[in-house]
Amino acid sequence: MTINATSQYSNYHTKVARSRATSEPIWIRWLLITITLLFLSLFLIVPLAAVFTEALRKGFDTYITALVDPDALSSIKLTFIAAAIAVPLNLVFGVAAAWAIAKFEFKGKSILITLIDLPFAVSPVIAGLIYVLIFGLQGWVGSTLIDHDLKVIFAIPGIVLATVFVTFPFVARELIPLMQAQGKDEEEAGLVLGASGWQILWRITLPNVKWGLLYGVILTNARAMGEFGAVSVVSGHIRGMTNTMPLHVEILYNEYNYAAAFAVASLLALLALVTLVLKSLVEWQVARNASNLEKTFS
Repeated sequence: MTINATSQYSNYHTKVARSRATSEPIWIRWLLITITLLFLSLFLIVPLAAVFTEALRKGFDTYITALVDPDALSSIKLTFIAAAIAVPLNLVFGVAAAWAIAKFEFKGKSILITLIDLPFAVSPVIAGLIYVLIFGLQGWVGSTLIDHDLKVIFAIPGIVLATVFVTFPFVARELIPLMQAQGKDEEEAGLVLGASGWQILWRITLPNVKWGLLYGVILTNARAMGEFGAVSVVSGHIRGMTNTMPLHVEILYNEYNYAAAFAVASLLALLALVTLVLKSLVEWQVARNASNLEKTFS
């Protein structure tokens, strides 16, 4: 009885403390909400509205004409090609890196984690210059590539390499804390029962992290389609050949073709909005699963 009374007393005071921590005077709550809404309006809603307004300023026919222009279609195609290659590569790398870091102990583990975070610290322009230094005409292996009639810089392979570099942390960074939080108990149980490494990965590890994995893929795809700095350095800005959508927008804007520039930019904005919707759905599903798990054990 004493233990139960103490437990109830402790729970009561915990609830009271939480209530006090989250209950503020109404004017403070309204002030915070107002500041948040003003910030979102100024830096998100107004710019998005401006993009679509400018894109449709000269009418829907002009808008469609800008999107079906051969150079625009080429940039759209190249953007999707780069994303379609970069995302699966980063998916494989992210799962492998997260599994190794979360489930095993080995020398150099901290160094690997630091290297995974490298694209967050290095400017995308620097990343592009690195590939130019390695694969460019005057680069370390540039002459060898020319001798074998292979092009990396100012071609699709260079764009893919730059896109992979700037996007490879996202899947791994979503999975590492998730796998670490889940621990190794289920994998060890599977191993005791005779499951192989691949069976443990496919039947235990991946099902447990599927929503985090999907979240990482969504972020990777969004960054891949919107990348500008690294791709700009390695693309050569060859119109109709090596321009992705962000680069094509820049060219059109520099030529004072504002209607076409904002039309292509609006397509990027739509892709970003779709990404946000998918991201929200994944977050909602994760929260729902966590709530169901809480109810199960409560």
